[in-house]
Amino acid sequence: MFNHSIENNSATDLSECRGAHKEDIATAKERMPDDQLVYDLSDLFKVLSDSTRLKILWSIENKELCVCCISEVVGMSVSAVSHQLKTLKQANLITSKREGKNIYYSLNDEHVKTILETTLEHMLE
Repeated sequence: MFNHSIENNSATDLSECRGAHKEDIATAKERMPDDQLVYDLSDLFKVLSDSTRLKILWSIENKELCVCCISEVVGMSVSAVSHQLKTLKQANLITSKREGKNIYYSLNDEHVKTILETTLEHMLE
């Protein structure tokens, strides 16, 4: 990792730095996702930044639950949970299926579970 401060470098120093690290810069630029993908990723992190939505995701991490069960687990009203479920569904983080009068919610796929578990593991280090 490079520890260069732009504030303390003159234009000449920056030019030398860029020249010395030309390949590293090229590689980083090649690996950079396109702008739209970065914006979409940012939006996903915004959805995940809400503690209520994270609690909801954790509540259905291993088993699908209906909204009344989720509301009991997270300690919120059914209407408040329903509102958050809509946001999570729009972000493609959860899926739902209807069985009679009930709708059951679950994580959309293993990627969502991996995001939750990996992030928690990182926080506990």
